[in-house]
Amino acid sequence: MTELSLQAAQQVLDGQPFSSLVGARLTEFGDGAATLEVDVRDELRQQNGFLHGGVLAYAADNSLTFAAGTTLGAAVLTGGFSIQYIRPATGRTLRARAVVVHTGRRQAVGRCDLYTVDEEGTETLCAVAQGTVLPAGPA
Repeated sequence: MTELSLQAAQQVLDGQPFSSLVGARLTEFGDGAATLEVDVRDELRQQNGFLHGGVLAYAADNSLTFAAGTTLGAAVLTGGFSIQYIRPATGRTLRARAVVVHTGRRQAVGRCDLYTVDEEGTETLCAVAQGTVLPAGPA
């Protein structure tokens, strides 16, 4: 994805059925970074009213992969990631901001901070993640 624009990257995201289901959008893309946002709605909450941890994990995974795609090229796959939940996710929007911290020939390593954004635009950190992304080889 090193040569894709934000608009082209959004088209790739739109081609993922699960991303469409949760209503994800890319708001930043390029130079080893990507930001993915999801509006919080009732269908994405767990039984206590918080945004479900699976939605946070999805956002971390995809933002890490898009960020790495800016350094490794368009054909990439998640090699693995870990996520630590810091506080329950509340607010109107989930924002996953990922940056690549190292790119080699065989993988990129990135970190992602996940925030919820309230009505006033204040960000509250709710989770952190780190992961590796691999170039996709022939199937």
